[in-house]
Amino acid sequence: MLLIYTTHPNKETADSISQTMLKEQLVACVHYSTIEACLIWKGEQTTEQEVVALYKTSKKVARALESRFLELHPYEIPCFIVIEATANASYEAWIEESTK
Repeated sequence: MLLIYTTHPNKETADSISQTMLKEQLVACVHYSTIEACLIWKGEQTTEQEVVALYKTSKKVARALESRFLELHPYEIPCFIVIEATANASYEAWIEESTK
């Protein structure tokens, strides 16, 4: 299975993208919460509020998920970090069954 770490500018964007991913069966589950991000963007140091999301998905839909995410996301350079993971067998089976 895969965990996809992403960020969004606000809860509304995170909700919208997450709901689309669930409806299209590209993810089995999404966890998200508000964070404070410190970063350098275009040469300037800034601190912003963002919503981090963790998508739980299968390897078989990873490319389709990334493509759809990039299509929907408003950032010029969206964060889409793929983390390979393992879980108990029944949980991984649920992830596989829940993604197309």
